[in-house]
Amino acid sequence: MKKLINDPFDMVEEMVDGFLSANDDIVRRVGRRSIARVASPIDGKVGIVVGGGSGHLPAFAGYVGHGMADGAAFGNVFASPPARPVVEATTAVDSGAGVLYLYGNYAGDCLNFDKAQDQCREMGMDVRTVVLNDDVASAPIEQADRRRGIGGLFWVFRIAGAKAEQMASLDEVFEIATRANANTRTVGVGLTSCTVPANGRPTFHLEEDEMELGLGIHGEPGIKRQKVAPVDDIVEAMMDMILGDLDYSGSEIALSVNGLGGTPAEELYVVYRKAREICDANGLRVRHKNVGEMVTALEMAGTSISLVRLDEEMSALLDSTVNTCMYKKP
Repeated sequence: MKKLINDPFDMVEEMVDGFLSANDDIVRRVGRRSIARVASPIDGKVGIVVGGGSGHLPAFAGYVGHGMADGAAFGNVFASPPARPVVEATTAVDSGAGVLYLYGNYAGDCLNFDKAQDQCREMGMDVRTVVLNDDVASAPIEQADRRRGIGGLFWVFRIAGAKAEQMASLDEVFEIATRANANTRTVGVGLTSCTVPANGRPTFHLEEDEMELGLGIHGEPGIKRQKVAPVDDIVEAMMDMILGDLDYSGSEIALSVNGLGGTPAEELYVVYRKAREICDANGLRVRHKNVGEMVTALEMAGTSISLVRLDEEMSALLDSTVNTCMYKKP
């Protein structure tokens, strides 16, 4: 294993130190594993706290700033943050208007964010949660509550963050986050494994000529392992799964192609080219788009494609200004 680290067990703390130093005009430390916007709490504004395991930058800390999240809590690599950093982030961003939690549907995250929510409510804070579950491949539609949250997290953070920036009420921010999540679908594909520093070996194994369709962002199994195919064939299979899961007919959409950490940007644009072609052929109007790394898995090679079925309000919110640590929109 070759990585640019010192002691693997110190990596997260050293990463946080560097992250805060590089972004000290936007974020500040509020705990050992928690950060908040420099300006927070903002009087009258709903606070948004996101979080999850480390290893997924720019998610989650990279999305703290104007137009997206107000705070973030993070755990060890691929491990949920404990309740304490979530409480620290919540306390730091609560202006009295309430706080909304947004995070992916993983057992540890659900357990610890729920624990933090209970503690914050006991302290008199109004806290609510929207658990994100955009991963089509992780469960059938009739069991959508079991689906994981993956690359589509980016769009929900964007939409909810823009609404909160308008000084909307907690009810309104909660409602649009719920609506955005319900209209977001993602499918991923993995070409290689990744190595968690503290483990020192690949999380799983794929042969040189193999890929896994539906792979999760922590190496969770997909729906099938198959031989590597031409990228157009792979994208067609991914888009078939997405378009077969939600009726996008005639819709205005947001489309994103996400890199998992080890895929060159050139390849991501090849993927986007085919995904856009399929959208156009199906009469979908691509109003917003993004190509790049949004939710990674260390150095895993692969990609995920996300589509959001937009309504007029969500589309307008995506036009808003964003200035976070790792994503900016003028």
